[in-house]
Amino acid sequence: MFDNLSERLESAFKQLKGEGRINEINVATTVKEIRRALVDADVNYKIAKEFTDKVKDKAMGEKVLTSVSPGQLMVKIVKDELAELMGGREEELSLLGKPTIILIAGLQGSGKTTFSGKLANFLKTKKGRHPLLVAADIYRPAAMEQLRVLGEQIKVPVFIEQENKDAVSIANNAIAHAKQNNHNVVIIDTAGRLAIDEVMMQEVANIKSAVKPDEILFVVDSMTGQDAVNTAKAFNDRLDFTGVVLTKLDGDTRGGAALSIKYTVDKPIKFVSMGEKLDALDVFYPERMAQRILGMGDITTLVERAQAQFDEVQAKKLEKKIRANKFDFEDFKEQLQQIKKMGNIKDLLAMIPGVGKAIKDIDISDDAFKGIEAIINSMTPFERANPDVIDGSRRKRIAKGCGKDINEVNAFMKQFEQMKQMMGMMNKMKGGGMGMGMGMPGMMPGRR
Repeated sequence: MFDNLSERLESAFKQLKGEGRINEINVATTVKEIRRALVDADVNYKIAKEFTDKVKDKAMGEKVLTSVSPGQLMVKIVKDELAELMGGREEELSLLGKPTIILIAGLQGSGKTTFSGKLANFLKTKKGRHPLLVAADIYRPAAMEQLRVLGEQIKVPVFIEQENKDAVSIANNAIAHAKQNNHNVVIIDTAGRLAIDEVMMQEVANIKSAVKPDEILFVVDSMTGQDAVNTAKAFNDRLDFTGVVLTKLDGDTRGGAALSIKYTVDKPIKFVSMGEKLDALDVFYPERMAQRILGMGDITTLVERAQAQFDEVQAKKLEKKIRANKFDFEDFKEQLQQIKKMGNIKDLLAMIPGVGKAIKDIDISDDAFKGIEAIINSMTPFERANPDVIDGSRRKRIAKGCGKDINEVNAFMKQFEQMKQMMGMMNKMKGGGMGMGMGMPGMMPGRR
């Protein structure tokens, strides 16, 4: 996401490369390029102009330290202003209601129903809540079925009244059901509607009046750019929603919605949703997003995702094995499984500073580790537990069993030994605490 914007901003900063100090001429040139980059990313010109005026004022008012280049200073100023434009700080959901009622609204095709499932999963697994999903889309039978299937996948109950054609009545009945069955969060998935559809806009307004939700989340497809911002304004004028959810940020988005929506409606972006997996939902952190847009990576989110999969008991066992130089292929396979649970592989790699640009044109499949797993699965349990016994004849048998060339197996075995040595060295230097086995030199997933 934001690849093109990131490149354009990087190009703008090059205007200051090698300059000894910031002056009106080089700042004006850089700011002009930044403004063009934002407009090309589908940011409204007025917003882009106001943004770059602030950047220019700050740049001209700063004293450049001898240890900091003008380019570095400008990057910091732009990062801080980008974060501020997108809200400044993260905004969490209000979960004080008993039960907390969350109303989901948005356009047709924006990803509301999928987000509803993701939100229920997030609240259940990350916040320890007991949510109830409510199918209040009375116009699209498939929406009820979709929500039912999502609920089954995440083991969250779904309230459905198939024959009831009154969305307000369904919402009220669902809340009564939630109170009787100890659900402390009620997520109401409403019908997709057009901002110009007066009847359906009135319906969602009626639901709001009837249930008095603690949160109204407006779900918007970020790939629609400036149109998404205009639609958000129309919905906000009617509903006065409490927060925005940006979906499909993993698609071919130019970034206009993420950068403009907070400024336009003065409501925080609370979540970003990427992909179809039900755990692919992140709290929106403006500072982290600004860092990613500027190619700085996002190590904080990467570490948080690793910690979410972190098993302390397993990590201590792993640490003992590493200390004793007993790390084997079974351990390695377990580490791969943990990494795969963290999310899309390319998205994870892009969180490492400097890597995002290097891999932007590489198509990295979520199945990228399958080749490595196939090699390990072709080993006997004894071989997995004792890597040193795998001689030439065993390698030939393993290669035949997984359909790989013997050279691929040899390369993997060499990389595994290098990784083992590196982990041993890190363990000695840092006194243990290996945690997740993230260090895998030479084992970045292959290209397709």
